[in-house]
Amino acid sequence: MSEKTELIKKLIEMQKKFIEYEHQHGVSQEEYFAAPEGHELAGYRQEYRDLSMKLVDLAHKEKGSHP
Repeated sequence: MSEKTELIKKLIEMQKKFIEYEHQHGVSQEEYFAAPEGHELAGYRQEYRDLSMKLVDLAHKEKGSHP
């Protein structure tokens, strides 16, 4: 499986887990932006952003365009 496909799969998996958590517990701004260490959402936003940007970079590279 290509790296791009793996990233898409991981992002979708992360989205599903986030939505499931949000439906069960709700999500405050504090939890989303600055969840404390050990919280289920700790690092979520940064990891999702990093993976998304990596996917964008791969797509640009594949098409020969520049971000």
